[in-house]
Amino acid sequence: MIGIEPAVTIFLTTQLRKSLKDRGIASEWDKYLLYVLYGAVAVMMGSIFLEKEGLIRWFNHALLAWLISLPFTKEEFKANRSIINWVLPFAVAVIFSDLVRLVASGFYDDHNDLFENSVGFTVLWLFAMWWINRKQAKALETERIKRRNEEEQNRMMAAMKVNLESEVKQRTAELTNQKEELQHALSELRSTQAQLVQQEKMASLGELTAGIAHEIQNPLNFVNNFSEVSIELLDELKDEVLSKLPDDIKQEADDIISDITQNLTKINQHGKRADAIVKGMLQHSRTTTGKKEPTDINALADEYLRLSYHGLRAKDKMFNAGMKTSFDENIGKIEAIPQDLGRVLLNLFNNSFYSVAEKKKQNIAGYEPTVTVVTKKLPNAVEITVSDNGTGIPQKVLDKIYQPFFTTKPTGQGTGLGLSMSYDIITKGHGGDLKVETAEGEFARFMITIPDVKAN
Repeated sequence: MIGIEPAVTIFLTTQLRKSLKDRGIASEWDKYLLYVLYGAVAVMMGSIFLEKEGLIRWFNHALLAWLISLPFTKEEFKANRSIINWVLPFAVAVIFSDLVRLVASGFYDDHNDLFENSVGFTVLWLFAMWWINRKQAKALETERIKRRNEEEQNRMMAAMKVNLESEVKQRTAELTNQKEELQHALSELRSTQAQLVQQEKMASLGELTAGIAHEIQNPLNFVNNFSEVSIELLDELKDEVLSKLPDDIKQEADDIISDITQNLTKINQHGKRADAIVKGMLQHSRTTTGKKEPTDINALADEYLRLSYHGLRAKDKMFNAGMKTSFDENIGKIEAIPQDLGRVLLNLFNNSFYSVAEKKKQNIAGYEPTVTVVTKKLPNAVEITVSDNGTGIPQKVLDKIYQPFFTTKPTGQGTGLGLSMSYDIITKGHGGDLKVETAEGEFARFMITIPDVKAN
């Protein structure tokens, strides 16, 4: 039987190596199993050519026992316990036979046929189990291939179904889009006439604003110029004439000159502020060229915020609101259309001031009307955020606010063109985006995003 045991050892070693390879496990154990395989071949050769087979026999027992222990001691071989169930009866029979021969040779010789038959039976058991398992593996592989083919067919049928449904949806969408385009064109035709009338009114109002601003600017120039000249004259008077006066009146004259200089400085400061407001009015009323130019976003936002506030204060002396600004100094100048962008900002500021004024009328305890403007440099864009703590926008009308002539203000107080015009200017004129976040009765926040194209 010495020739059979090495063959079984070789068989078991081959099965374990094949299992590692099939499961894609790259392990040092493959090298050790290769050494065992060489050892089993050496045992088989030794059993044929050497006379002393006792030592060879026990060496093979050791190899076989070690192989059988692997699935019970090493994680990599746990999946091979079923193979051990085939080999284990043979190993037990062979090792037990040799132990009996070693300790009770007479008993072994008397019952030699029994031991030989038991070993032969375990060999038959081993190869019968191997054959059955092989047939089952082939059947499972056939079934797996069959299921894979069925799944492939089902997937192809599902893909064809999806394609057909997609084509139907696409055709339906095309028909729907054509219908919507026709309805939209009809709506635009109906609104064009009303818009033309409104544009004529706005053009006339712009001309009137420009005329008034020009008239105001002339006296403002006189105020600013003469205040600056007067300050210079007072400085000369203080340096040249004041030193010649007697000491008893020099201090009194110096105090008077200082007071006059301080007053003239304030007159000059407020005159320049009024001049900036007038220039803003002229810029707002000026017809846009549609050409982009280097624009200081921070200065533009600050200018139109104050223009909006003072414009509302001129209409209603009781109006009052807080203003907060946070300008990112890293923005610099970007390419934009300042007149158009100014109109957008002015419209958003006017809406915010109107909203906080309406909420102020509700006499809410502790309420402080506030409009906040924040600019921020993004990686590839500039963001301008205009927010207020006013009445907010109802959710049910939120999807309509950019439609022409839609307004939530009472009749006569709003044209409904402000946000529509603003949206077109930002998205079409500047390639940006205009978004809104709001909670009715709490706040409204408009976010303008403009691509950051740096001016040369």
